[in-house]
This record gives sequence, C-alpha cells and structure tokens, in this order.
Amino acid sequence: MNSFEISKKTARLVVLQRIEIANPLLKYFRKLFGRYIFTNIITKFFLSTQEVSNKYFKIMSDEFLTIKDFIKGDNKNFLSIGGGVGGLEAVVNSNFNDINFYFIERNFVSNKIKYGWGGLLNSEAYNDVLEQKNFLLNNSINNSQINIFDFDNDQLPKLKFDIIVSLLSLDYHYDFNIYEKYLREVSTPKTKIIFDTIRADYFNKIFNNVKILDSQINTVHKSKRILCSDFKDKI
Repeated sequence: MNSFEISKKTARLVVLQRIEIANPLLKYFRKLFGRYIFTNIITKFFLSTQEVSNKYFKIMSDEFLTIKDFIKGDNKNFLSIGGGVGGLEAVVNSNFNDINFYFIERNFVSNKIKYGWGGLLNSEAYNDVLEQKNFLLNNSINNSQINIFDFDNDQLPKLKFDIIVSLLSLDYHYDFNIYEKYLREVSTPKTKIIFDTIRADYFNKIFNNVKILDSQINTVHKSKRILCSDFKDKI
C-alpha cells in the first residue's frame, strides 16, 4: 500500500486538517480569496483526490514511524483524540493485528480555518464522523474495530487504554487540561500517552515519565512530540 482509498469529500477534510498537503496553487488561492471561500468552494472544485491520497499516506506513514516502537502486540485498546479521518490508525492497523480503535472527534467543519492554540473553549473542528468511518472501512479496518465518539454529543469511552495518541491536536490546538481528568480515568501507569506540545517541560509535573520522541521544526509552533506515562498524584 502506497496510498489511501479516499473519497472527494474526505480529501477535502484531509486538506483542512493538514494544510501542508495543499499544493502551492491551493495555498495561493486560500491567501487570495480567504479561508471561507477556500473551505467551501476552492477545495470542492480544485482538488486532486489522488494527490491528496498520496501525500496524506506519506505523512501518516512518517508519523507512524515516530510512534511504532511504542505499540506492542498486546496493545489492544488504542485511543485517538482528534485524529482526523484516521490515516495514522489505518497505517497502524496495517502493521499490527487485532487492535480496537477508539476515536474522540468533533463532528462539524468550522467556517474559518484556525491552526494553532485555541484555548480552553476552542470551538473549531474539521471533521465528519460518517466520512471518517467510511475512510476507515475503505482502508481495511473492520467495522468491529471502529468505535467513534462525538466529543460534543456522546458519552466518552470508559475503559483502560494501552496507548493514547493525539498528534497535532491535544495541547497543540487546545489545552491539555480539557482532557486531564478523563485521561487519568482511562489510563494505567503503563498506558503510553503520545501528543505534541510547545511546553514539554510542563508535563514533568503531571507525569512521572516524560520522553521527547521528536522535534517538529516545520510546524508553526516548533512543537515537540512527547510520550508520557504514569500520572503523578494531584497535590
């Protein structure tokens, strides 16, 4: 596999979620006409689905390489927070068997596109959970493995997870504290929590174990990808 099976609508979502996938012409159109027109018109008529598929697969494969050493054969419950349509999970599934994937997503597309820290009340979203499920099914994840939860409307899954991943989402677009209480409830001291942040040192006071996996020098915030485990007791 060197690309994803992807629909036109899903390709549009992917470009909104990962603007680096857009070619220079699309980025020029976004700057020229504004983000609303880019979201609702330009991505509808000036997008190569195959190009998006190829680029998205390459990016997700590279992302997978930063976390693959921390996924073990007995990691059965995988939680993804803000994972978009699920390209990373599709790559994980192609490399590991019998993983149950749980996704926490927001199910709407904002009129504006905002990249970067959004604060405690971040109300931005660029996803459609129906398109997400179709993408996952079309890329070899079985229906029985897929569990999608709408952050705004559904009760979040309450079980212990082996690995929790939130790339360029948790503590990148919004404050980690939104999820801290929940993550404490669904993790064990051995649960691996991987996410991107601009304040890696801050998490030394929250977790007993913090490891920097990668430095993101090509992102706006020059963030670091960290692996954390074993929450400290709250004082």
